[in-house]
Amino acid sequence: MNPPPNITDPLVLFMPSGKRGRFPVGTPVLDAARQLGVYVESVCGGRATCGRCQIEVQEGNFAKHKIISSNDHISPKGAKEERYERVRGLPERRRLSCSAQILGDLVIDVPQDTVINAQTIRKDADTRVIARDTAIRMCYVEIEEPDMHKPLGDLDRLKIALMKDWGLKNLEFDFYLLPQVQGILRKGNWTATAAIHKDADSDIARVIALWPGLKNEAYGLACDIGSTTIAMHLVSLLSGRVAASSGTSNPQIRFGEDLMSRVSYVMMNPDGREGMTVAVREAISSLVDKVCAEGNVQRNDILDSVFVGNPIMHHLFLGIDPTELGGAPFALAVSGAVRIKASDIGLKLNQGARLYMLPCIAGHVGADAAAVTLSEGPHRQDEMMLIVDVGTNAEIVLGNRTRVVAASSPTGPAFEGAEISGGQRAAPGAIERVRIDPDTLEPKYRVIGSELWSDQPGFAESVQATGVTGICGSGIIEVIAEMYLSGIISEDGVVDGSLSMRSPRIVPNGRTFSYVLKEGEPKITITQNDVRAIQLAKAALYAGTKLLMEKQHTDHVDRIHFAGAFGSFIDPKYAMVLGLIPDCDLDKVSAVGNAAGAGARMALLNRGYRREIEETVSRIEKIETALEPKFQEHFVYAMALPNKVDPFPKLAAAVKLPPRKAMSEDGAAGDAT
Repeated sequence: MNPPPNITDPLVLFMPSGKRGRFPVGTPVLDAARQLGVYVESVCGGRATCGRCQIEVQEGNFAKHKIISSNDHISPKGAKEERYERVRGLPERRRLSCSAQILGDLVIDVPQDTVINAQTIRKDADTRVIARDTAIRMCYVEIEEPDMHKPLGDLDRLKIALMKDWGLKNLEFDFYLLPQVQGILRKGNWTATAAIHKDADSDIARVIALWPGLKNEAYGLACDIGSTTIAMHLVSLLSGRVAASSGTSNPQIRFGEDLMSRVSYVMMNPDGREGMTVAVREAISSLVDKVCAEGNVQRNDILDSVFVGNPIMHHLFLGIDPTELGGAPFALAVSGAVRIKASDIGLKLNQGARLYMLPCIAGHVGADAAAVTLSEGPHRQDEMMLIVDVGTNAEIVLGNRTRVVAASSPTGPAFEGAEISGGQRAAPGAIERVRIDPDTLEPKYRVIGSELWSDQPGFAESVQATGVTGICGSGIIEVIAEMYLSGIISEDGVVDGSLSMRSPRIVPNGRTFSYVLKEGEPKITITQNDVRAIQLAKAALYAGTKLLMEKQHTDHVDRIHFAGAFGSFIDPKYAMVLGLIPDCDLDKVSAVGNAAGAGARMALLNRGYRREIEETVSRIEKIETALEPKFQEHFVYAMALPNKVDPFPKLAAAVKLPPRKAMSEDGAAGDAT
């Protein structure tokens, strides 16, 4: 068991948590995970008998993380692991982390099917009522029996019945049905239900499925493929009822946390595109199983599907190389709506099921932004509406019925817990709410999975099962905003080291200072680098918004909608204190949940919405932030909290903002400017 040459303390990265660290050669993977706070279940005490601690080694060159990961960098299977595999079986590529030892740099995936404390996927369907005009019609008919004196084929008599009863002329049939027609008609005693697909009015109606007798239900899928999570809704095409919803982490995250790192992975690995396409399609297939089980529906009853996603997810899902999206001019392989058979991409539904993908707006503003636009409808109203979908690549839409503009802004993964010292994705045990007493500088917090604050009786018992494991995106926004409101950091984001005389929570950290949010194990601190990471992310988002406001010749917005699962858990007040969004009446800032999923459902249930968004996207003006000369200027001003030059009078009327004070990078106070 020899380590690769020149490796002493290999670097190990765990996905999807993004936690990483260096460990001596020979360290069991399970021990490394525990030291980093990565939850890998083990109930047998490392005896290789329970099989709960399974992991997978990802192979390839992960340039962003400066890791070349290989199965050669992990120890061969020992006697205990081989015995477990022989007796109970071990899926291909899986290893038991209690037995496998680190020999070299590794990227390790903790499979979601082994995780109990899994990431919290918060993407339920909303309750809006959608007028139905689906692309699928279910048509029941009674067919004349064969007659020797009328030598028409069974298929021809079926066409006549559909024309007579439903006015359907010039029907076409999916070829796979031709060998089945006679058996179906006889089984139904000359009655049948045909599923007719007609998307646009100009399309020729087509029979895509056929059942004997009466079939009075059919279903469709609405799916939002996010770079971090995937959400799916199973919807009745006849009633509009959401039969089931489910979500999962996007397994592509092991290839790169942000979009550009995934493009880089494709560029550096010959089979990178195929690997990511297979990964996302397998995840979607698993979600289909989940929603079908929850809704008690058979795959064969699913006849239509609508998918949305950002341009890179869009391309990888369709099997298209996204390399061209990695640099200017960010050319899409296809920007218009995509209409194909679900089977064309290997999605196993009804054999005749169709798939519709909304159009992309531009190179980095995708079908998901189009779906959000369809859902929230800025183009249908007079108010100037700002829609922000916060993610690793934030998408911004601003407009009204007169004009709509859009942009993307590279915020990176900081808002999702990555690149933050105590950061993690939203999962039970993660801090999601924070308050800091401005007098004592003492914090209190809430974690996912408990309704109690940390200073309330019973809190310790309520988190006993999960512990307090880290801080997720909404918690990061709140703690930094609270640090600003309580005077711990200046408007420039510098931790005030002089406050260490007042509170033991302010501690030196090299040449800077940090704030201790939680004592004990794990100790969670907010470092100067953490504050900077959030400043960089929020400045990129605000600068993109500012550019759109200038293009619209407006100095204000009337309404702000936070879209996406993460946006649902951002407190508008803290988002504005941070300077994530421009000044606005707080009661006109709201979270709209998974608006992309809602837009996908609208397109699934009503063909008219498909035509509406296709026409709207053709009119949306895309602003390329990277090419705008003023982006850098806006970015620099937006680094301050909430902003160096833009006033926030509506925020100041609702929240007591601290007086401005300037700080040097080492935390020493200076004169305010």
